[in-house]
Amino acid sequence: MESYRQMDTVDPFDDLAKTISACSQTREEGGRIGWIEPPQNDRSNDASSASSILPNDVIEQLFDLLPKNGDVHVIESQITNQFHIVKVEEIAVLNKPTLFTTEIEGIPNKLIGSHEGKNALIPRSKLKGIGVTPTLPDFSSPDTNKTYVIHTAGCQMNMADTERLAGVLEHSLGMKPVSSKDEDADVVVFNTCTIRDHAEQKVYDALGPYAAQKRSGKKKDMALIVTGCVAQQEGEKLLRRVPEVDVVIGPQYVPHLKNVLESVEWGHQIVATSPMIHQEDFSKPIRGHSIKAWVNVIFGCNEHCTYCVVPAVRGMEQSRTMESLLEECLDLAKDGFKEVTLLGQNIDAYGRDMSPKRTFADLLHYLNDNIPDDMIIRYVTSHPRYFSDSVISAVANLDKVCECFHMPFQAGDDEVLKNMRRGYTHDSYMRIIEKIRSKAPDASICGDVIVGFPGETEAQFERTLELMEKVKFDNLNTFAYSTRPNTEAALWENQVPEDVKAARLQKVQKLAVEHGFERSSRYVGKTVRVLVEDGNPRNPEQVMGRTRQGRQVFFDGNLEDLKGEYADVEITEARTWSLVGQLS
Repeated sequence: MESYRQMDTVDPFDDLAKTISACSQTREEGGRIGWIEPPQNDRSNDASSASSILPNDVIEQLFDLLPKNGDVHVIESQITNQFHIVKVEEIAVLNKPTLFTTEIEGIPNKLIGSHEGKNALIPRSKLKGIGVTPTLPDFSSPDTNKTYVIHTAGCQMNMADTERLAGVLEHSLGMKPVSSKDEDADVVVFNTCTIRDHAEQKVYDALGPYAAQKRSGKKKDMALIVTGCVAQQEGEKLLRRVPEVDVVIGPQYVPHLKNVLESVEWGHQIVATSPMIHQEDFSKPIRGHSIKAWVNVIFGCNEHCTYCVVPAVRGMEQSRTMESLLEECLDLAKDGFKEVTLLGQNIDAYGRDMSPKRTFADLLHYLNDNIPDDMIIRYVTSHPRYFSDSVISAVANLDKVCECFHMPFQAGDDEVLKNMRRGYTHDSYMRIIEKIRSKAPDASICGDVIVGFPGETEAQFERTLELMEKVKFDNLNTFAYSTRPNTEAALWENQVPEDVKAARLQKVQKLAVEHGFERSSRYVGKTVRVLVEDGNPRNPEQVMGRTRQGRQVFFDGNLEDLKGEYADVEITEARTWSLVGQLS
């Protein structure tokens, strides 16, 4: 298994099967046997079927292991006295009759999710006002006359989810997008974030105008959907508070949106927030950009930082297979994309839920070896607790991986970090920075910081400023602590006053600006290579690209000629968060 893990070919299991398999039926096909069912469900009498190739006791053991996509298991058969190496390519665990049950038959929820949830069909009742009963569009077949609009708020994960939502609506349902200001859309989706304070109220406020249209009968046949982190957090509460909403689904149900809308058509409201095993989404996302793309590599987070709501709304960690990720990147390359950003709430945890285990460094090497030469890789976000030397080496040495480390530190004081349950200290964080500076001296280092965490004293806050002075971040995302639902720190009594948090936030932002300009200044007089992405919205004569370290670069040029091309640019001016230059 270790030698298999070290293989870096496009399809290592295919190569392994063709090399060592004793099965004449599948060897030349790289071991492929097709779909299998549990022995008690298998209705196939075909001697060439998958279930006839694998002994029943091997199939039983495989299902008992509760495998995920990409898992490879070595299983001994007592029937044949042979060992079978089995790779799980895909899992089908849901269909329309079971989509809205609270459990997947035979798979306990505790094994597939770390948050609570509920799946339910709720009979639709008349709305207040003039007593309208909503009548929704027919979603049983594609209809190019139907339109949709998606309102997105939040992080890169939310933006990637919106692209997947659009893919389902357009490719599976044949719908067309309309302007975000168009209130006449047949389907209106709110893809939400709950990281910031008052996120829930912002969603309720935004729903108001659409709810009023349905309630008045002006647009009673509009499907109103809420997804994302607020949907996962609020669940059925959201339907009770805004009964005009038709669907509340967690991010994990985005691939099932077509089935969900068909159920809405039957006259039900739907809430779908129960945990589930990640399945590959075969609907092609509608990308928000033509040159760069988001690629999810791991969903969820197993950490339980005392301030963070992510584990409750994004579920447990579930890694995608390296092969499926490469396939997505190669498809993007065929479509003309030149840059992929790998996404994960805790991307360094990639592969630890797989069998055999993989690492994020393994993934970087695998993609670097197999994607086209003109494609580059970025990624977010790392966790200092799990960050490894192998990732530093990969970023420093792999030609297609950009030299940028996003390493949230959140606080500079050890006691505060302990109370946050971050799992590292001021000194251990600085040791990581020192290793990065040693192996990749030209790399950028970006971070996140929270000020005013419960109990943070002025002396402890000064330790945060001290760490910032040591690192001098290229870019720093700064936040004042805010209480979030279902988090431990929200219940503590030692909350820091709002005026103190505001003053501290102002201090870190001022220092971050100083450091940002200092880090930008190192580029002046140098020639850097950038991938041209867009025009400068403030100057139509200029285009914009980014350095490998992530700094925006503006320079004179024709976007039509340069978009998607690499350009060498001499830097003539440094700004806090960007650079100005001229074609070299």
